[in-house]
Amino acid sequence: ADVAYLRSVLPSTTEDAFFSYLATLDASEVTVSAVPEGSVVFPRVGHSCCWPPSWLSLTRPSPSLVATNAARFRLLAGPDMKLMEIGLRRAQGPDGALSASKYSYIGGFDCTSNVLAGKLYGIPVRGTVAHSFIMSFTSLEEVQPRANRGELAAFVSYAIAFPQDFQGLLDTYCVRRSGLPNFCAVALALHQLGYQAIGVRLDSGDLAQQSKEIRRGLRACGARFQVPWFETIPIAVSNDISEQSLEEFSREGSEINMIGVGTNLVTCPLQPSLGCVYKLVEVNGSPCLKLTEEEEKITIPGTKTIYRLYDAAGHPFMDLMALEEEPSPTTGQELVVRVLER
Repeated sequence: ADVAYLRSVLPSTTEDAFFSYLATLDASEVTVSAVPEGSVVFPRVGHSCCWPPSWLSLTRPSPSLVATNAARFRLLAGPDMKLMEIGLRRAQGPDGALSASKYSYIGGFDCTSNVLAGKLYGIPVRGTVAHSFIMSFTSLEEVQPRANRGELAAFVSYAIAFPQDFQGLLDTYCVRRSGLPNFCAVALALHQLGYQAIGVRLDSGDLAQQSKEIRRGLRACGARFQVPWFETIPIAVSNDISEQSLEEFSREGSEINMIGVGTNLVTCPLQPSLGCVYKLVEVNGSPCLKLTEEEEKITIPGTKTIYRLYDAAGHPFMDLMALEEEPSPTTGQELVVRVLER
């Protein structure tokens, strides 16, 4: 069927032998080599080789981009902050969400909200409650008049369904007057039954400032009712979190323990495309060179091998690119190299 379609769109002068050749093609002679998944690579160094050229050489830019973006978030957040990938709705393409979940995890995130990614790749799965769930409840008898009745009803329903995993979404209505009091009421009831709430979440407003106010409220409630674990209840935040958001949290100080990142993680808005390209360097054993008006696009001919060099402390400091037939570098050897500009 594929060959028939190509026959219909190619010029009528195309020889029949070409279509017969296409019908015999398979992947039996394709060879691919690449750095191990999750490896750090230096700029301007090839990370995969494919003989002959194939679509496989075009599948690496997006994973590399997402994993790098995830690593940037991890570096800014620090090693102790929990990072959850929540970009299922925002990822691009038919399987973009799965790829984003997988490579966010490789890049340093702790968990994902994507259940299928958890099943396929063994990524820890975490979830939370949505505003729509809170808003779907409308009333509950005998509640405090300043707290939202529907919100309390939603919290109670959620706690009944998941007593060991109760988490309150506090900002559907008003955090201070409704969300936090309702959460504390339900969490205290769970405590009396032998359960412990696992956290709260914020999805709007000044997240850093609110986290500090919530922490004070939780500590006061825990002290008032003699429930010590209240003061360490994890506080999670979301709401279009970006690298700038993490810098602001660090600068202002916060009581945030977990951050959910979606759009700005999986779509990589600061660099939507990695710019990876396939470069032909050899044809039938003969090196080939691309000359162009732009120096940075001139290729280096010949099949190459990449050697990673480490300093005395064991840290990688450069990748050495050499022709395949050249001898491997040895410890203590003085090398004359040309540095590739970024």
